[in-house]
Amino acid sequence: MTFARMTLVARLFPALALLFFAAQASAQPDYQLEKVVELSRHGVRPPTPGNRREMEAATQRPWPIWRTRDGELTGHGYAAVVNKGRWEGDHYRQLGLLTAGCPQPQTIYVRASPLQRTRATAEALVDGAFPGCGVAIHHVAGDDDPLFQTEAFAATRPDPARQRAAVAATAGDLAARQRALQPAIQALKQAVCLSEARCALFDQPWQIRQSKSGKPYVAGLSVMASMAETLRLGWSENLPLSQIAWGNITRASQIGAILPLLTANYDLSNDVLYTAQKRGSILLDAMLKQIAGEDAAPNARWLLLVAHDTNIAMVRTLMGFSWTLPGYTRGNIPPGSSLVLERWRDNASGQRFLRLYFQAQSLDALRRLQPIDAAHPLLREEWRQADCRVTPVGTLCPLKSAVRALSQQIDQQAVTPVSYASP
Repeated sequence: MTFARMTLVARLFPALALLFFAAQASAQPDYQLEKVVELSRHGVRPPTPGNRREMEAATQRPWPIWRTRDGELTGHGYAAVVNKGRWEGDHYRQLGLLTAGCPQPQTIYVRASPLQRTRATAEALVDGAFPGCGVAIHHVAGDDDPLFQTEAFAATRPDPARQRAAVAATAGDLAARQRALQPAIQALKQAVCLSEARCALFDQPWQIRQSKSGKPYVAGLSVMASMAETLRLGWSENLPLSQIAWGNITRASQIGAILPLLTANYDLSNDVLYTAQKRGSILLDAMLKQIAGEDAAPNARWLLLVAHDTNIAMVRTLMGFSWTLPGYTRGNIPPGSSLVLERWRDNASGQRFLRLYFQAQSLDALRRLQPIDAAHPLLREEWRQADCRVTPVGTLCPLKSAVRALSQQIDQQAVTPVSYASP
């Protein structure tokens, strides 16, 4: 090649490269986010009154009193959820789902469980996403909600005998499970017990029992799980170290060491398929119909449902979706975390896709009230099946086949129509 030709090629290469990359970009599908259905857990709370009684009886010592009433959302928890809501609002504006300013009625619909901690969490989320706009928070009157509090309804009330049998079948060799969890049990015992004599519970064999209402639980494990959850919440609340296991826990890794007890308790309670089918089918059915566009109401681009870890656990069990986020154990559901369904459209072909993922903040991010940004993103794990594709906007799965797969375990006999009327 002559010098003149080499010079010409050198001059043309940048232009040719630009044309090549432009052609590649135009060949990429142009995806548009159309709708979001999000199921969020409430933010940080103190132990519930019932949990406190059980923990104090098991350890024979009073547990620290928080500034917030037991079971209610704390100020720190509110601020952490505002951080998340602010990021979500900005994120969805960048993706074109939301517009600037306060939302129109068709933009967002928020429904919360009737309890204070869920309604306050919903307010924090919309305060972050739409500050000063006064977005309405919808909830049913009274305490019974067929979406979230299902025990009061005949169609969704599990049969006590069948439920106990399902827990027993799932548990298998309960003694072997207890032995396998000894590292977590001993770590918790060392953190919360004053002496062997006062903490006999930690050495007793686990047993499946039923409450007066017929709800099965694993005696021993359930109260240890409540302790682990309370200590995790205290860490997330940024309580002084002297108030977290009386100064015996000083690092997030020590919280992580006891979280396997929470996973084990999920496995033998809300993650039991029979229980999830009876108590979670209405919620999952409603979420899938909303994302698929099968329900006309509420006609909102962002349907935000705010409830409890138990609700998320039952829905994910029916979905067959689990996750392990950094710093947490399998299936853990931190305060303020959420299960998110997004419907995307390929503008070129018109085909619609589902993106499903679980997201949360780390233990230390919650403790520090770390704002969420590119340098400090949410922890996230996506759901996928064989026909999904990895795209610049995430893992997208053909909408119809994804909805079909995710709905297979729904108990249609436990499904009733859902009303989205105002409070």
